[in-house]
Amino acid sequence: MDTTLSVSNSSRFQVSEFILLGLPGIQEWQHWLSLPLALLYLLALGANLLILITIQREPTLHQPMYLLLGILAAVDIGLATTIMPKILAIFWFNAKTISLPECFAQMYAINTFMGMESGIFLCMAVDRYVAICYPLQYPAIVTEAFVIKVTLSMILRNGLLTIPVPVLAAQRHYCSRNEIDHCLCSNLGVTSLACDDITINRFYHLALAWVIAGSDMGLVFASYVLIICSVLRLNSAETTSKALSTCSSHLILILFFYTAIIVVSVTHLAGRKFPFISVLLNVLHSVIPPALNPVVYALRTQELRVGFQRVLRLGEDVSRKQISFK
Repeated sequence: MDTTLSVSNSSRFQVSEFILLGLPGIQEWQHWLSLPLALLYLLALGANLLILITIQREPTLHQPMYLLLGILAAVDIGLATTIMPKILAIFWFNAKTISLPECFAQMYAINTFMGMESGIFLCMAVDRYVAICYPLQYPAIVTEAFVIKVTLSMILRNGLLTIPVPVLAAQRHYCSRNEIDHCLCSNLGVTSLACDDITINRFYHLALAWVIAGSDMGLVFASYVLIICSVLRLNSAETTSKALSTCSSHLILILFFYTAIIVVSVTHLAGRKFPFISVLLNVLHSVIPPALNPVVYALRTQELRVGFQRVLRLGEDVSRKQISFK
């Protein structure tokens, strides 16, 4: 009778907060990772803010390609800021507790920003496809209005489709365990603690991944197949090289982004033996792309480099050197 009563009381009990344990199996020295993660976070914030300021201040960068890059920079800031402050608080101050509403809000923000990043990469691929395959029609097709429309469509798509993720997680009953072997509130990491059936959560998580990341990935690579086929038909080697160089930065970043998604997914499925690898890769995938994206574009885009120099008050020196060289 007492056993039945205790089971009944346990099933009615609802935890009020979760505990994020950090990197499973290596909690005793995970604080050593805080310095490189903090540096990556600062790099992501500083570099992406510099991109936003440069694009806003430089009239020559008020073009669809750079406007999309500015939107990507804003998304990167949002993604990194959603995740990194809490992770650093765990590593530095042992602030492992997080309330259920905060956890579900972080879950929603992570999924939304990740979907937005994938969607912006798709928009940038379409921009390069039109620019290379239909150069004469490009100014009429890809305009500022086009950028606004595709951005709003991506916000609506990811904002609406992601809502069921935290809603379904909040409907689960968490009656006993509240310790999450992770640094952040991942969907499956949280719902695995539920005492009731989570089949619908797993199904929607998989469906959302295929609908957003899967469709975006397929369309991006289809765009680049068409771009490569179009470029190979060009007669001039110089024209071919120039056409490929215009989209090389974007290609590098999408290959890294989608390869990282595949690697994280595979390691999550095979992560029972070394679970900290899956968690660490998940964290790195949330902070490395925001830090890497502006660096790659800055290194490979001359117009952006010149804009940086002007914003950082180096433009006059550059102009003087060019004049003296002439």
